[in-house]
Amino acid sequence: MTAPDRTHAADGTLRAWQDPALPVADRVEALLAEMTLEEKVGQLGSRWIGNDMQAPEEVEPDNAHNVAPMQDVFAASGTVPIEEAVRHGLGHLTRVFGSVPVTAVAGAAEVVRLQREVVKHSRLGIPALVHEECLTGFTTYGATVYPAAIACGATFDPELVERMAAAIGGDMRAVGAHQGLSPVLDVVRDYRWGRVEETLGEDPYLVAMLGAAYVRGLEKAGVIATLKHFAGYSASRAARNHGPVPMGRRELMDMILPTFETAIAEGGARSVMNSYSDVDGVPAAADPWLLTEVLRDEWGFTGTVVSDYWAIAFLAKMHQVAADHEEAGVLALTAGIDVELPDTLGFGRHLVERVRRGELPEELVDRAARRLLTQKVQLGLLDPDWTPEGSVAGADAVDLDSPDNRALARELAERSIVLLDAGDALPLLGEGRPGPRRVAVVGPCADDPRTFMGCYAFPNHVLPRHPKLGLGVEAPSLLDALRAELPDTEIVHERGCDWRGEDRSGFAAALAAARESDLCVAVVGDLAGLFGQGTSGEGCDAEDLRLPGTQEDLLVELAATGTPVVVVVVSGRPYALGRVREGAAALVQAFMPGEEGGAAIAGVLSGRVQPSGKLPVQIPRSPGGQPGTYLQPPLGSDSHGISNLDPTPLFPFGYGASYTAFEVGDLEISDSEVSTDGEFTVSVRVRNTGGRAGEEVVQLYLHDVLAQVTRPVRQLAGFAQVRLEPGESARATFTVHADRTAFTGRDLRRIVEPGDIDVFVGTSASDLPCRGRVRLTGPLRHVGHDRRLVTPVEVRPAAGPDQGGTDAAQS
Repeated sequence: MTAPDRTHAADGTLRAWQDPALPVADRVEALLAEMTLEEKVGQLGSRWIGNDMQAPEEVEPDNAHNVAPMQDVFAASGTVPIEEAVRHGLGHLTRVFGSVPVTAVAGAAEVVRLQREVVKHSRLGIPALVHEECLTGFTTYGATVYPAAIACGATFDPELVERMAAAIGGDMRAVGAHQGLSPVLDVVRDYRWGRVEETLGEDPYLVAMLGAAYVRGLEKAGVIATLKHFAGYSASRAARNHGPVPMGRRELMDMILPTFETAIAEGGARSVMNSYSDVDGVPAAADPWLLTEVLRDEWGFTGTVVSDYWAIAFLAKMHQVAADHEEAGVLALTAGIDVELPDTLGFGRHLVERVRRGELPEELVDRAARRLLTQKVQLGLLDPDWTPEGSVAGADAVDLDSPDNRALARELAERSIVLLDAGDALPLLGEGRPGPRRVAVVGPCADDPRTFMGCYAFPNHVLPRHPKLGLGVEAPSLLDALRAELPDTEIVHERGCDWRGEDRSGFAAALAAARESDLCVAVVGDLAGLFGQGTSGEGCDAEDLRLPGTQEDLLVELAATGTPVVVVVVSGRPYALGRVREGAAALVQAFMPGEEGGAAIAGVLSGRVQPSGKLPVQIPRSPGGQPGTYLQPPLGSDSHGISNLDPTPLFPFGYGASYTAFEVGDLEISDSEVSTDGEFTVSVRVRNTGGRAGEEVVQLYLHDVLAQVTRPVRQLAGFAQVRLEPGESARATFTVHADRTAFTGRDLRRIVEPGDIDVFVGTSASDLPCRGRVRLTGPLRHVGHDRRLVTPVEVRPAAGPDQGGTDAAQS
């Protein structure tokens, strides 16, 4: 087939759907009118060229990782020649950069080649969208590996997350990518779930604020943000990946859906990806209530719903609610999925045949095609001057791991480290501290920078298939970073044990090194992988919350040497550290801080970096009996003497220590009573009472004292970062609309109920020195998507003679 004339109709005039002067909707309707049914269906599919890749010969079979669930099962059925796949057009090209190691220039050349094929072999020459993963940065060879999402959660800093997402999006656009499959907005419900590392935390408001910020950054860079996984995926029974979700609709509406709703309303997300899970027996990919009634009709979402990889085929293969791929495609299209990823199985030619037999309304095909074509118009793919070469115009100049990227990755990493307990050992340097003469650095995470990276970071996601290529980026280990941070200190290293397994043969050398040193830094935790290849990550779920392998036993024996042991946990989930804390001289939590993580952790240990991270998840005390998060009603928050299992965490949600001290007090609440459609302000004074500059995250929690259904004992409703010099004070003022107390009532409608609301302000879910009460008066109100979703915060220097300026970030 010769290449079509994409610019003009047969009479030489500009085609209406390619006329940039016309409104987007008019262009889309003009194109739909010109398309055959086969061409409309073609837009609903995708092609993953890298799906048929084979593992290199030097990789052992056990290490020939899939990068998507059941990839080997579905690869053959989805692999057709590109010419055939694009004969009637194509919706998406899948992971051109994210499947095999390619440079920016080589990947861009492949994008050009594939787009030429799409344009050449289809009648109308409509280009495809190119989508890529970007959870911890652009998931491609040589691109910056930013901290994992759970580490971003620990920053409590939406502005910083937005800057990161904008940088990621800029790199992606430069090489021809249009859509990023991020952010993950699943709210953690069970710490044992392998994908905790991909989330932003266990609180819906925190996840919503950071998720919306990520969306804004990516969308401002011209890349479509994709919210996932919609919805309920994180609440699987026993935290098993793809496990059924035994969740009622009220919990789904109050704990899971608000993050997605906020990212659409406040962030402007243009795409949503369905969850693999079934909730109360209904798979998300076949749920019209979720994908159409809630997402479209209630929230007004106008973007695309893309399937998670092979989620449509899963309806037949795994859920067994469809007889075959074809029936699964009909179910998914009817429910509201618009585009099938990563390859076309359920949205194939059979949809054409069903429409023509009268078994499927053509309007469902038109509905999905219209949504995707709208985005292609918005992205400029249907403009007359679009060319495959022009779509990658920035590839030659882009540096995917630029100094600016690395500086941003360092800032995020430093802000994400959570000091749990400084003890008497930290910081290592400072006034009156000459520093240790000899330090033993032990543990499986001490000299392996891969432990700083999540399962969707390219070095852990794809490069295990290509071991000769290394990491693709410069990423010093913590051992390397400590040697640079403490040049006058003798540092010795012993691994001690692996990150999993039962081998204890390295204990003796590690214990000897500790005994012969002034201090031991023990670095333990996770190595992320996929489908059982790691201790954290997709398909790497945990039986309990004990540190993997023999790591806890190593820590106990190190403590028994008498040498002070500083424990650094580098992990994708919170582990139970009750037994560990008993023998630790200090305790630090690092949630996979990315390629700059080594220097960030070393800086916190030395004292060069003032720690400011806050826990986006609790740290459990014991490894069992605590699957739940802090968001519990009264029966879940205390044993009340009726159970021997105490749910009290070792460290609460929102907690994080510092090398200075802060005081929160002087609570002022503007009104004792407000109407159920009114608002009130909550104000506190924050003072740095320590000896060095630092940052505190002031947190506002609310509790409905008496409600028609059980409510959490406390729930985060706002937060503000306050940066203060020693002796300096600031005043943080939260404006709380009554909508912020809304919940799903007995009839499954969201309500604002009159009654008393407890107000708490402090520095964690358990450290809340400021307490008051407001009464909501007037009628019960039903509220919808137009309710207030955000609690604005203003931070100003506090009045008083000791004040200078203050630099405050607001949530």
